[in-house]
Amino acid sequence: MVMLVNLDSYLGTHASAVRLRAERAGILANNLANGDTPNFKARDISFASALREATDSSSSGSPNVTLNGNHPGHIFDQGRSRTELMYRVPTQYSLDGNTVQTDIEKSEFTENTLRYEASLQLLSGKFSGLMKALKGE
Repeated sequence: MVMLVNLDSYLGTHASAVRLRAERAGILANNLANGDTPNFKARDISFASALREATDSSSSGSPNVTLNGNHPGHIFDQGRSRTELMYRVPTQYSLDGNTVQTDIEKSEFTENTLRYEASLQLLSGKFSGLMKALKGE
């Protein structure tokens, strides 16, 4: 008897969460790297909205990606989310126009990293269970 497994439904939102957490880590790291750049505006994504968008597109079977290009040789990153980057509103403004607040960015980065690791552990458990099922254990 052959049983087909829909890997997307088996993994649930965890695979999308890992991808979005990795993308967000890059955004937050960029904010931290530009903490002393005059007029730099800190950016972030709404993780909940991005995850909702990613799971909606994966459940419909069609990726929620818009491909735009002005040259036939362009290569598109289909794994990147379409979620809009938003500007972070600072609680304290600086004289040089930079909106990065290092303590907030570090806190967001740390929380994002912990949640990323938790999602990886959940995915690892899912794959471990799948491997046991395939081996008949």
